[in-house]
Amino acid sequence: MIWLLFGAPGSGKGTQSKNIQAEFGFGHLSTGDMFRKNIKEGTALGKKAQEFMKDGNLVPDEVVIGMVGEELSAEKPCILDGFPRTLPQGEGLSNLLDEKSLALGGVIYLEVPHSDLMNRLTGRRVCKKCGEVYHIDFKPTTKEGVCDVCEGEVIHRNDDKPEVIENRLSVFLNQTEPLLKYYKDKGVLYKIDGVGESSEVFSRVEEILRKNH
Repeated sequence: MIWLLFGAPGSGKGTQSKNIQAEFGFGHLSTGDMFRKNIKEGTALGKKAQEFMKDGNLVPDEVVIGMVGEELSAEKPCILDGFPRTLPQGEGLSNLLDEKSLALGGVIYLEVPHSDLMNRLTGRRVCKKCGEVYHIDFKPTTKEGVCDVCEGEVIHRNDDKPEVIENRLSVFLNQTEPLLKYYKDKGVLYKIDGVGESSEVFSRVEEILRKNH
């Protein structure tokens, strides 16, 4: 059985994916991880993806769907994170699941108000050396600009600047609205309030999974 986890940048998708894996033993498939794996291994799909990525272009749907298809299995339930992103990808995934005789358990969408997303993302800071993530309000460094873990430089990344985030959120909403309608019409969409402590949000996610797992 396959579950999809949706949410805008900053909605806590990554955290909840880890919680689901830990509690339910689900597998986890991320398109980013798949790209890196295929490119590193030099697969045919990886080479195709790299051709587009090196020029800053989006990887075509058929390449992404091909990678997902190679990773999906019926051995244990799995969460798909970061895919599908568009309606054509959603339709492609449906065809893929039919071909593999796999069931779609449901689509969990973490709803977070725009103002909260902006606050979460613009306040994010990242260590250049080890990648540890901080937040100026929720998880500040002990010493300003210095990583607590490795003492590396902690920076405000360009893609966490307000104007960039506004664009990322706009693109996400434009792409996702048709996809959410697609899954709502299929009766498999579960909208979850994504505001609150991580444990509070997970309790809402957990309730849905236990009812349908």
